[in-house]
Amino acid sequence: MNILIKSAKIVDPNSKYHLKTMDVLVENGLVKKIAKSISEKVEKVIEEKGLHLSLGWIDLLANFQEPGYEQMEDFQSGIKAASAGGFTKVILSPATNPVRDSKSEFDYLKSASKNAVIDIYGYASLSANLEGKELSEINETKIAGAIGIFDDRKSVENPNLLKNALLYAKGVDQLVVNFPFTKSLSVHGVMNEGINSTALGLKGIPAMAENIMVERDLAINDYANGRLHFSTLSTAESVKMVSAAKSKGKNVSCDLASYQILLDDSELMEFDSRYKTLPPLREKANNKELIKLIKQKKVDALCSHHSPQDIEAKKRELDYASFGVINLQTAFAAANTALRNEIPVEDIVYLFTHGPSKVSGLELGTIEEGEKANLSLFNPDKEFTFNKEMVLSKSKNSPFFKRKLKGTVVGIINGKKSHFNG
Repeated sequence: MNILIKSAKIVDPNSKYHLKTMDVLVENGLVKKIAKSISEKVEKVIEEKGLHLSLGWIDLLANFQEPGYEQMEDFQSGIKAASAGGFTKVILSPATNPVRDSKSEFDYLKSASKNAVIDIYGYASLSANLEGKELSEINETKIAGAIGIFDDRKSVENPNLLKNALLYAKGVDQLVVNFPFTKSLSVHGVMNEGINSTALGLKGIPAMAENIMVERDLAINDYANGRLHFSTLSTAESVKMVSAAKSKGKNVSCDLASYQILLDDSELMEFDSRYKTLPPLREKANNKELIKLIKQKKVDALCSHHSPQDIEAKKRELDYASFGVINLQTAFAAANTALRNEIPVEDIVYLFTHGPSKVSGLELGTIEEGEKANLSLFNPDKEFTFNKEMVLSKSKNSPFFKRKLKGTVVGIINGKKSHFNG
């Protein structure tokens, strides 16, 4: 399909058209022409007041739940949600059944997604079968296409296992990812430990459960001299520690889930399990500090942390409900709503493009004539109200129903494939 994009503000710091409003012609999956005005007969014209165009967004963490938990999400529904959310590349959690810890699981991933409108990648598990005991076959999964090794919500509690993972992964130039969560400090915790958990009489998950493991992991990485990424941090203190390590030349990075900077633990005052997630939503003061750190460019990326859960897992008492929210369709809007008045739109886009590209090693390209069209189209100033009828995921555990958000996704172009909303 040949596509003409009219009067779009281009957001790509590596392009000579950065922050210029231009027409863009896409033919046969390539950016054919960029000019102030293009008149061309094409199959589709995209035109909208306030239209912006950036390189395709990368999601550092989503879970499509296939294989094993297809009733919550499968490749087909996850791809629909991701493309509607503006992503052209998505990296999937290895927490499937069977666990993605060998070449055969990556072959399945490639086969199931080969005709998708988006590019799908996967993490391999750090430990065999996510059991936290022995290393998985790191070299085998690296050759098979793994972006990194990661045990998802099953944090690496054994420090020697993390040390060995960093040392071995360094030898094959592989990224090591950990979600820092000291479970023994948070037994039966359901939400952030603080004033609101006390008022509700609920067991809390203290900030130190994250901070202590970040401090430990940084010390282990100092010894191993590896490449370590912290997934979905939630405390300002954790981000500061990672930033301090980076300033000393350490090869470390971190991301936040985009909803983490918009929502806070007061959302749980009505015992609504849609807001139960791990790491938990923290207090408002922490969120303000996280936004300051983003403004100071101390956060490398934002991700969706899309975690579908079926209705039986969520419609329960808060103590027993599953952790997790869906966020692929709202990831950008959540970030944009929280940050639009704080930083320029190009800095928000960076957190979904160049930031995750540097962490993952996935190439972005640039918006220039002759380049492959890897594009996300969006309107950062357009408001909308998200509702259940808009959900493309199989699961409906969104925290954003009936909430006004700012920043709509118009569509994506990924080579010769495209998807447009509405």
